[in-house]
Amino acid sequence: MKILKLHFKNLNSLLGEWTIDFTVPEFVEQGIFAITGPTGAGKSTLLDAICLALYGRTPRLDKINANQNEIMSRHSGECFASLEFQTNTGHYRTLWSQTRARKKAEGNLQAAQHVIEDLSDTNNKITLEDKLSKVPSKVSDVTGMDFEHFTRAMLLAQGGFAKFLHSPADERSPILEKITGTEVYSEISKKVHEHKALEEN
Repeated sequence: MKILKLHFKNLNSLLGEWTIDFTVPEFVEQGIFAITGPTGAGKSTLLDAICLALYGRTPRLDKINANQNEIMSRHSGECFASLEFQTNTGHYRTLWSQTRARKKAEGNLQAAQHVIEDLSDTNNKITLEDKLSKVPSKVSDVTGMDFEHFTRAMLLAQGGFAKFLHSPADERSPILEKITGTEVYSEISKKVHEHKALEEN
């Protein structure tokens, strides 16, 4: 999975609209970069926005619904997170959003909306799913990772990396294979082992 563009509005301390385009030459040419800043600057909010766009939840805030939304910036009436990304199956965009009544800060929370679109055909975007409860499952289908896999392997919360490294090999291997696209080598290894056993017999 390759993240192409993150666009969000009114999440935590980052009031207003923000866009990070990972396809600009500065990101593409360098290949590796760091997100730095003092406590409260919004570093974790960028990671929250990615999770929110994909799965409608974050590692820090599991419950976001019409009764509570702790991620929407204070004194704002709407928030959203949108993510464009590529996988070996295509080019996609997800959008999660929630508003208050009449988009007023004092309004009641409305039901969240979540959609995943296929952007592979530049002339014709296709909505793959727009039911709030079903979008995370569709995201899992196109990325090969559900929320737990994504947050354990791709987006490790503070202290999570050590936990991932110390998890049993049979739990780590499938995740790493999906991330790196190396499932084929496991199949080759099995076939070689079977062929060796057959030759020895």
